[in-house]
Amino acid sequence: MRILLVEDELLLGEAVATHLGKLHAVDWMQSLEEASGAMQAVAYDLLLLDLNLPDGRGLDLLRSVRKSGHRVPVIIITARDQIRDRIEGLNSGADDYVLKPFDLDELTARIHSVQRRAAAIPNPRLRIGDIEVDQTARTVWRNEEEIHLTSREWALLECFARRLGTIVSKTKLEEALYEFGSEIESNAVEVYVSRLRKKLGSSVIRTIRGLGYRMDA
Repeated sequence: MRILLVEDELLLGEAVATHLGKLHAVDWMQSLEEASGAMQAVAYDLLLLDLNLPDGRGLDLLRSVRKSGHRVPVIIITARDQIRDRIEGLNSGADDYVLKPFDLDELTARIHSVQRRAAAIPNPRLRIGDIEVDQTARTVWRNEEEIHLTSREWALLECFARRLGTIVSKTKLEEALYEFGSEIESNAVEVYVSRLRKKLGSSVIRTIRGLGYRMDA
């Protein structure tokens, strides 16, 4: 999952980015201008949005996103605890609302819940040959043995899992692997696909020459 975190509090932003970065690709922006630029360049799977930012209100960005027809799930994170603020946020198109201070594990659970609803996944468990993927618990099992994946390996597997049976381009996989603005090594996708094949089996991910890769159910 590729997450855009928009938060100007340094300690909180660093804590959230570090915590979520264990399983997801997280881009942390500290202003509306930075966030808008990132969203124009990257297709995010979820937006964590603070309401009070140095250059304006987070709700303005939310309304702009919804007005453009973008349905990316949005969770508001704010210290405002007034009912009218929550109503305004939800009416503006937010999918959930988390009050500061919050527990990082609770935030993770909220993110996964919102993402499941957005993706309309009735069963978060996938069976791919002898591989079982639990998208909620973030676990992978092969022949009853748990397989441990790094955060980038998870990001790649998650990208494939959402597009089972379809070809995923190298560009899309690069977006899943790297933070916004990071330098991308030319062979990064090949390296991580190779690592997944070693852990999950050589036939799990197929190379479609000239187009990308495909994982079949």
